[in-house]
Amino acid sequence: MPLDPQARALLDARIAAGIPPTHTLTPQAARAAIIARMALAPTIPQDVARVEERRINTDGGVLRLRVYWPSAAASQPVLVYLHGGGWVVCDIDTHDALCRALSNACRAIVVSVDYRRAPESRYPTAVEDADAALRWVATNATVLGGDPSRLAVGGDSAGGTLAAVVCRRARDRGGDPPIAAQLLIYPPTDYPLTTPSHRDNAEGYMLTTADMEWYWNQYCPDVARRQEPDASPLRATDLRGLPPGVVVTAEYDPLRDEGEAYAQRLREAGVHVDARRFDGMLHGFVSGLGVIDRAQEAMDWVAGCMRAHLHSTARIGGAA
Repeated sequence: MPLDPQARALLDARIAAGIPPTHTLTPQAARAAIIARMALAPTIPQDVARVEERRINTDGGVLRLRVYWPSAAASQPVLVYLHGGGWVVCDIDTHDALCRALSNACRAIVVSVDYRRAPESRYPTAVEDADAALRWVATNATVLGGDPSRLAVGGDSAGGTLAAVVCRRARDRGGDPPIAAQLLIYPPTDYPLTTPSHRDNAEGYMLTTADMEWYWNQYCPDVARRQEPDASPLRATDLRGLPPGVVVTAEYDPLRDEGEAYAQRLREAGVHVDARRFDGMLHGFVSGLGVIDRAQEAMDWVAGCMRAHLHSTARIGGAA
């Protein structure tokens, strides 16, 4: 279907504001450009019952977490969330509104992780930070008012990649910690960038293939290491025994085929997957709550799937 008119309006606003393409900028300038882009169509943050910041000690240093509670109820599910931004831009502040919405919609405590970014901290630092945060949350879930038996991990874009990786790492440790579900929102799962969606959506749809190449260059300049499963989770030889997946892709996204290929690999490995492509949408659209109508549709669908995994034994049937 054609590009959604509300998504097109965001693209036009970016062009009118003169915000340059990410791949033409320094990392510092790219971070500022993301803030400027978000200001063109700000999302109103939802109220949650409570928000608190924590700092935790890990082998790599001190990590900042932001915790969102949807209610004061005891033993709530917990979602460890890893923000997007190509491992370079964005942080827990840019994703505050999205995490608030996820907490309310999924009826879960959300723990947003401020992992270290490239190029200051290159691959595999973000993976190690995400893994350390996941293990800390699992150990301290009851302290947070959560239920460690209903622990999920998720992320959008580059954060979705990290979520997929730490799920496989947990499985390889014998299910330490046990994870009830993984939420992957338009994740990059492979390199090189040669899929049909990279060809068809290379330019003109917010995220470009040139941008993705730039992100990979910042994150993992050693091209050979991009083939490692901790960088490209689609390269893992065995995906059996992973948590049920909830996968979102967008029609006009260079990363579309990578996300859908990963969902298919999970299915082939016997993993339950709810997967949905949102036609007419572009990369990053789920963060457009209150700006793009279909962002709310996606949030409602994601929440339904996640609640099925975290609040009951029911399963939501996915659509490829």
